[in-house]
Amino acid sequence: MNRRLDKEVVLSVKNLTVKFFTKNRIVNAVNGISYDLYKGEILGIVGESGSGKSVNVLSITNLIRPPGKIINGEIIYNNTDILSLNTNDLRKIRGNEISNIFQDPLSSLNPVLKIGKQIIESILKHLKLNKINAKKRTINLINNVGIPSAEERYINYPHQFSGGMRQRIMISIGLSCDPKILIADEPTTALDVTIQAQIVNLIEKLKIQYNMSIIWITHDLGLLAGLADRIIVMYAGRIMEEANVTEIYENPKHPYTKALLESTPDLNDNSQDKLKNIDGYPPDMTKEIIGCPFYNRCFYKQNICFQTNPALRQLSTKHKIACHIDI
Repeated sequence: MNRRLDKEVVLSVKNLTVKFFTKNRIVNAVNGISYDLYKGEILGIVGESGSGKSVNVLSITNLIRPPGKIINGEIIYNNTDILSLNTNDLRKIRGNEISNIFQDPLSSLNPVLKIGKQIIESILKHLKLNKINAKKRTINLINNVGIPSAEERYINYPHQFSGGMRQRIMISIGLSCDPKILIADEPTTALDVTIQAQIVNLIEKLKIQYNMSIIWITHDLGLLAGLADRIIVMYAGRIMEEANVTEIYENPKHPYTKALLESTPDLNDNSQDKLKNIDGYPPDMTKEIIGCPFYNRCFYKQNICFQTNPALRQLSTKHKIACHIDI
């Protein structure tokens, strides 16, 4: 979005590695990734299913559950490694300072509890408000996320709302304690295009209102064009490319990013050219990958790509890629 960003780092992920230990195999979900989140920015993390993007952000508040396990890494927030905190200290951060919005409100909302009670629960837990003021705050939140007749809807159940309205309820829960960081994990995936646009516009507006930093997870690179300040492209549990939004769209350097863009519809392109598929399949994440994980699908591959895993290298102050070659 070309906003002027405060370069204060609010969160650092350092060398994060996550594995899933199933009965017959070990899945290498995230493989040694590192990145920063800056104050006031929207950081988009994009990748296809199985790229590790959701596992990555679940790790931020230590929400990985068995058979998953964080093998290595640090999540630095307020000069503290979140992964070293005990359960009580973690609860003070989750839903309070760092909040999550998930893609399926139906599975996240309790169907037998009124939505007002579900929103107010976090407020009473984390903020020093009595029930009267907590209810006022809840009604104000419902109104802020664009649900009309907030006082009347306060006593409704999740099934009495449309899919888009349920996602707005999830957003109000996420914002209930004025978080410094909001993690939105594919929050518009199940919604139609019109409702998607409304939710994107709403979160952009609320980011400014609540002075938040946002991590937005998606498989849709096109969605991030008008939303994100920076973009991280993930593939097979690794970061392939990291750059500001302009660099990613106008000057992509990694073959995978280029392939993603060529397979993404452009509403401003009136040509009749067909979108390109990315041939082949992602690697088997239960096997050790020696070289570049994109090797078998890459048009530019060389022998070194098969033999050596490319490190994430700095092209400029605004651009990093994990690739052996310059294209």
